[in-house]
Amino acid sequence: MKNVDVRKIRKKMEKSLDSKRFEHTLGVAYTASALAMCHQADIEKAQIAGLLHDCAKCMSNEKKTDICEKHQIPVTDIEKHNPFLLHAKVGRYLAQKQFHIHDEDILNAIMNHTTGRPEMSRLEKIIYIADYIEPGRKQAPGLSKVRRLAFQDLDRALLKILKDTLDYLQSIDSPIDPMTQKTYDFYIREAGKVIH
Repeated sequence: MKNVDVRKIRKKMEKSLDSKRFEHTLGVAYTASALAMCHQADIEKAQIAGLLHDCAKCMSNEKKTDICEKHQIPVTDIEKHNPFLLHAKVGRYLAQKQFHIHDEDILNAIMNHTTGRPEMSRLEKIIYIADYIEPGRKQAPGLSKVRRLAFQDLDRALLKILKDTLDYLQSIDSPIDPMTQKTYDFYIREAGKVIH
């Protein structure tokens, strides 16, 4: 990655995120780097995507909505009613415009880190998984199992996270982004079996 200073990105993130979100961001960047080492992916790209994945998270919902309107970023019905979900799309935009990241794989990893998508790249899977398993996470079900799985088989870890996320959202009667369901359905077909 030419002309990208990871230390500068880290400093900017420290200024623009609250302390809890910044700690999470460092955890994701660290975990993504470790997963990249384990699964023969580009470590620097994983670190950059990890640092930037939540770059729009602490923005107000109004500001996220404004950015989408101003720059013709498509917003789904579920995002209109739950604008906090826009942080991934707005994050992609900020990574490109403010941080001068032009690598499509990094930009896609930022954009898809909350819902996933069918046919994710290795880096996209790494960021999606790292966001879920980073050391600061305590709440998620079966976390120790998923953490072990992540270093053995990215696809199985991805499926487990998608299934646990869908189960959790259904149990609290929370709206589910159709892309999360679509991603799960795609990887279940790929795996040819249901993960329990």
